[in-house]
Amino acid sequence: MMAIKAILFDKDGTLVDFNATWFAVGDHLALEAAGGDRAEANVLMERAGYDFAAGKFRADSVFAAGTNAEIVDCWYPLASATERRERVAHFDEVTAVEGAARAVALPGIIDALSALHASGFRLAVATNDSTQGAERTLATLGVSQLFEAAYGYDAVANPKPAPDVIVAFADMAGLKPSEIAMVGDNNHDMETGRAAGAGLRVAVLSGTGTRATLEPLAHVVLGSIAELPGYLNGR
Repeated sequence: MMAIKAILFDKDGTLVDFNATWFAVGDHLALEAAGGDRAEANVLMERAGYDFAAGKFRADSVFAAGTNAEIVDCWYPLASATERRERVAHFDEVTAVEGAARAVALPGIIDALSALHASGFRLAVATNDSTQGAERTLATLGVSQLFEAAYGYDAVANPKPAPDVIVAFADMAGLKPSEIAMVGDNNHDMETGRAAGAGLRVAVLSGTGTRATLEPLAHVVLGSIAELPGYLNGR
């Protein structure tokens, strides 16, 4: 295995607390899609992956791992092409503004990112949120200066789980995919790493994924990225 020189992080569930950040935003959009009908909004939330009994989003569900375009397709299946484009643009704007404004950093991530940056690792974010949403969230968390790039689903031809984000980061950084670690909380992240030939696939349990769902595709499973500096320094 080649030395890891760069790290590509998923955003939601990896850098920010997924449920604390996204339930209110998703519920607002679902209520809008349901025309104000509370019961129908709950149905839409469940369809997109929210488990009301457990009080959290299901691992690898549309809301947990998909793009805004996929959520629009889930909630507006009869929309025309024009309506779909307008809805996706609206979702991108709402999630970029509200998602960033409500972003709750996971415990220990600021110190971990600072330590990784200080150790010489090149850092970037790859999310199935929009690029604008990713950039705003990094600014809200106060860590923009630690990252070289942010890739949303709209920054590449094919979003995760396709390999495009890793290939784009590798090209930008002048690295091979095998020199990049992919870090995330769901299998879209692990599948992206595998498809691109990333040198290391790190799953974290701080988001929607579980050890049972993540372990088959990950090289290592950590509690959160707070453990990542110690793991990389001990490899």
